[in-house]
Amino acid sequence: MHCETTTGMLNPAAEIARIVKAHRRIFILDAMSSFGGVPLDVASMGVDYLISSANKCIQGVPGFGFVIARREILEHTRGQARSLSLDLFDQWQTMETHPGKWRFTSPTHVVRAFAQALGELAVEGGIPARHKRYGDNQRILVAGMRDLGFAPLLPAALQSPIITAFHSPDRPTWDFKRFYAALKEKGFVIYPGKVTQCETFRIGNIGDVQAGDMHRLLEAMAAVLHEIGIE
Repeated sequence: MHCETTTGMLNPAAEIARIVKAHRRIFILDAMSSFGGVPLDVASMGVDYLISSANKCIQGVPGFGFVIARREILEHTRGQARSLSLDLFDQWQTMETHPGKWRFTSPTHVVRAFAQALGELAVEGGIPARHKRYGDNQRILVAGMRDLGFAPLLPAALQSPIITAFHSPDRPTWDFKRFYAALKEKGFVIYPGKVTQCETFRIGNIGDVQAGDMHRLLEAMAAVLHEIGIE
């Protein structure tokens, strides 16, 4: 998994790929929450399958996943699928023999949104530009959260620009549910934590989100902490 949204960690995919390929194994990269927002040289890394989604960093809408695969690897998977819906080889063959056709009803509106999103990605300046914007957003977020007394879960060297986990503060008055609800009333929705070893919550900054949005979020958080008495 390239980006772990549970913690916000960006795993060293290139280093892992070298180990996998040194052992002559198939390398499958789950780039569900990073593709389109983090530069990836799939060819040089030796990725055999990259899996992602129409939404997330592409900034389309949810509705289909896609796989970028090495043709010679995919060709050897005929008949291996154990489910109809996940038969990647059959889906590929259908699209090859009937240009662009889904085996069954296609999510037409999602495909159209995906095409629009790819156009918007190009206008923005491609993946490098989007990666920079996400990174800038994340740095603004972390700096502002530190000023409010919230510490990031991960060191900066491990942190992705996609989503950031923060420790819940060690304050007797802290109540995440109240904090979440009050922040939602101001138009901002964040995520509860998923790390079992410690109490955390998470904030994502991908999508059509700009620096001004991050500053408005931080202003809303400061107001909420004061309003519900958990400063």
